[in-house]
Amino acid sequence: MRRYLRVVVLCLACGFCSLLYAFSQLAVSLEEGAGGGGGKPQAAVASWLAGGGRGAVRGTGGAGPAAHPGGSGRYSLKIQPVEKMHLAVVACGERLEETMTMLKSAIIFSMKPLQFHIFAEDQLHHSFKDRLDSWSFLQTFNYTLYPITFPSENAAEWKKLFKPCASQRLFLPLILKEVDSLLYVDTDILFLRPVDDIWSLLKKFNSTQIAAMAPEHEEPRVGWYNRFARHPYYGKTGVNSGVMLMNMTRMRRKYFKNDMTTVRLQWGDILMPLLKKYKLNITWGDQDLLNIVFFHNPESLFVFPCQWNYRPDHCIYGSNCQEAEEEGIFILHGNRGVYHDDKQPAFRAVYEALRNCSFEDDNIRSLLKPLELELQKTVHTYCGKIYKIFIKQLAKSVRDRYATSPKEK
Repeated sequence: MRRYLRVVVLCLACGFCSLLYAFSQLAVSLEEGAGGGGGKPQAAVASWLAGGGRGAVRGTGGAGPAAHPGGSGRYSLKIQPVEKMHLAVVACGERLEETMTMLKSAIIFSMKPLQFHIFAEDQLHHSFKDRLDSWSFLQTFNYTLYPITFPSENAAEWKKLFKPCASQRLFLPLILKEVDSLLYVDTDILFLRPVDDIWSLLKKFNSTQIAAMAPEHEEPRVGWYNRFARHPYYGKTGVNSGVMLMNMTRMRRKYFKNDMTTVRLQWGDILMPLLKKYKLNITWGDQDLLNIVFFHNPESLFVFPCQWNYRPDHCIYGSNCQEAEEEGIFILHGNRGVYHDDKQPAFRAVYEALRNCSFEDDNIRSLLKPLELELQKTVHTYCGKIYKIFIKQLAKSVRDRYATSPKEK
């Protein structure tokens, strides 16, 4: 009898334990069901946010989607900020319209948001602000206006070097101390493809390179530096500083070799001694000083092809930029005032097309045919004979960025 009683008690105990286990599992499943799916769905939402894509950037100023799908609001996810591309320009005198056209060309094709750093004479600030504020509906750029400033002890000397304000670019690493990398361009630049593409060249810098520029000339027989310079210059034909991509963190940290002292000098310490030594021998001002610096520090310069800084010199005596012939012009540089006279009508035609273009997608898509007709009228010039290189990359940029209507995106 006792044996049977023990068996019954043991069975009851096992049943009670099984019942407790079942209740605990039920409680866990109910708690998980109320919790909204745990960690894995949260990770899936984060992955979706990270893939916002190009279309989101244009409409939201680079912020991406503002809310996560499902609308539950239970989980708070941090959206990774989209990298801004920093672009600087220095404008003095009658360069307002030219600068605005350059900025427009940057905005039209670029995908990541832009931060403009505009250094201008005080009397231009109000006009810049009015014009740029009228573009604020785009939400794809921000801007900051700065006065023209030079080191106080030598301000007059720096301001009269070459052209008024031109040497301001030398001091950008010292003024924009919080900016890591920067693309400096002259006012007479036009982007015919996204700024993103030249910005991506920063990733191609090796560990010693701090800046990137294009050669001053491709053909030594027409080169200026190799024929006339009375100072050191980079490479065979020098470099042109109208388009200058900089890792300014590296520039601020580097100690530069020089021909003034055996001691290496940092960027803020080398500029004035260079000017004092060479001011009677330099013709192109700050560009000459940059050539001298990189002559002594060639390992610090990344040289990009001429299609990233295409100037009248590349076609005025016959075509000598092979990369542009093959792929088209990426960045057009209308130096020598060719946007405003009749000496190089092919350059002027591109400038006028972009200056008159609005930000409406249809307007941008329709600029190509009239521009090609204008370019065909320039075939009596050497640059006009190869007019197709002026529109080849531009057509690709329009097609890639605007071929699909907003409803189809």
